[in-house]
Amino acid sequence: MFRLHMDFPLTTPESDSINACNKFIAFIDTHKEELIGMGITDINYRLGNDHDRQKSNYMIRNENGHVANKKSRINLLSAESEVE
Repeated sequence: MFRLHMDFPLTTPESDSINACNKFIAFIDTHKEELIGMGITDINYRLGNDHDRQKSNYMIRNENGHVANKKSRINLLSAESEVE
């Protein structure tokens, strides 16, 4: 199986980067029928930080301010995204 790995540098503050990610996810949602037609049904993603050596996901933060290391997932066949 082949996988497409994409890397989008976001040089904005964390909150703006999270907003940019949410806009990109919304963009994907508006094109989900085309993606499903190409055989794409699941997309894993995470918002990383180049200064953080761990594979952290800044899209998921707990009540103590710690970020998760799990990927977020978009399942184009369901109504909501989830954490893997």
